[in-house]
Amino acid sequence: MDKLLPHAERAIAVLKARNQSIAVAESSAGGLITAALLAVPGASACVRGGVVIYTYDLRRAILGISDAEMQGFTPSTETYALLKARRLRERVKTDWTLSETGATGPTGSRYGYPPGHACFAVAGSGFERATTLETGVADRVANMQAFAAAALDFLTETVAKS
Repeated sequence: MDKLLPHAERAIAVLKARNQSIAVAESSAGGLITAALLAVPGASACVRGGVVIYTYDLRRAILGISDAEMQGFTPSTETYALLKARRLRERVKTDWTLSETGATGPTGSRYGYPPGHACFAVAGSGFERATTLETGVADRVANMQAFAAAALDFLTETVAKS
């Protein structure tokens, strides 16, 4: 957590300066993104919460993403990360949402993505961005930490640019 805290502190600072809120939908990071945000003193001023959407069933139950909406793409893509971010924002009514999806390792995903592959998306009012990270590493824990740090940095950068 100590390594993630500086990333989270920067994100919280940007959100607090704008008096804006955030919610997180993560999967491969396993809750580390939300935990890092909540570890920052004063996080309650802007963090509304986070969910770990790790399975098909939870994707349907919590985000309401149907099989029909998933036609033409797979999880672990920027398209899916954007869909998650949009859907969470619709449901929780925050200024921003951050989503993460990926393959932590030690093996790749069933969709053919290598370990260390992650996609992030940030959605806000009229402003959305997505990106992909490839760590090239098969270490599950190292990837979870790398995904969380990169997602937090991407959030900070996106909100600052909006």
